[in-house]
Amino acid sequence: MASPACSQEKPSFGIGDLASLAPLRSTPGSLTSDSSLLSQTSIDLDPKLIDSSPLLQRWLRQVPDVLDDIRRDPSFRTRLRVGYSQFPSTDQAGGWNVGVEDVFVGRSGITFSADYQASFNGDREAWGTDLRYYLRPLGSYINVAPVLGYRRLETTRYSTDGVNLGLRLLLVPSRTGAADISLTQSWVSPGGDEEVGLTTLSFGYAVTHNLRLSTDIQKQNARQRKDSRVGIALEWMF
Repeated sequence: MASPACSQEKPSFGIGDLASLAPLRSTPGSLTSDSSLLSQTSIDLDPKLIDSSPLLQRWLRQVPDVLDDIRRDPSFRTRLRVGYSQFPSTDQAGGWNVGVEDVFVGRSGITFSADYQASFNGDREAWGTDLRYYLRPLGSYINVAPVLGYRRLETTRYSTDGVNLGLRLLLVPSRTGAADISLTQSWVSPGGDEEVGLTTLSFGYAVTHNLRLSTDIQKQNARQRKDSRVGIALEWMF
């Protein structure tokens, strides 16, 4: 004879139960809610189980469009950065850099970025702000963004400031900030006598859930001379 403890059935919940909430068709874009199907489905679950499962509560309210969630959930995150810079073209001068990258404006694909960098000896300084508009869904592994902003550049040979216009290519081999590579080409005061081209290659790799290391290499091409910068930084991801 089974003991009373063994004879009591314990509620369980698994993938099969999720499937019973509403049939999912395999055609693209079909993972949407259907309240009539839920109302026709008899669900006998322990209320405590429902209260302890946000995922189950969400499915009971509305069957989500999973494919759309994946496409819209950003594959990269907002980062706050502080680090060290080396200026090889300026007698190997050392310096520092700070910045914030990709502050999202809702889920529109528009992000805001700002940065400041300078050498300790005062020979090099640069700062600016940019708006980026990612053309592909934010969850894509490959994305492209036009860049529009303002930038100020100062060296021992020249100084310039003005509109910063360019294009950014983003590759995300591992989502949600775990690893990414970006290449940005832009021009400060494009078309003018003081036009300066900026080419920036950046790498980022997470060491914890919220902290990661990043490096960037930048070429600064002006008519007066060509300059370079290499940076390494710690980034806190939000």
